[in-house]
Amino acid sequence: MAAMVAAVGAVSGMAVSVFLSMNALTYFRKGASSAAPSEGAFGVLLEEKGAPDFKQLFQQAVELGEAELHPCSMAIDLLDLGPGDLESYLGEPLGLTKFLDESRGAQVYTF
Repeated sequence: MAAMVAAVGAVSGMAVSVFLSMNALTYFRKGASSAAPSEGAFGVLLEEKGAPDFKQLFQQAVELGEAELHPCSMAIDLLDLGPGDLESYLGEPLGLTKFLDESRGAQVYTF
């Protein structure tokens, strides 16, 4: 759902900023071949119908709209990731405090 909201918002002309942390970040390693498991019956249905996966939607949000995907700097440290280990369409790493400060006054969704 987060990827759909980000993609639709970005291609509709809204500025979108996404904070990727914890378990989500592992799917954004360059060359990561493992897909996230489908969530619930609707997730399975989306997969069966060939809907774009969340990574494709996030990438389209960046490429087609005004979206930034920020990896969590703490998660990067914990996963021992270096420069160039993550997908090229991700923005600069941020700490949660900085992300929340930059989001002050904005509409915020959490997933």
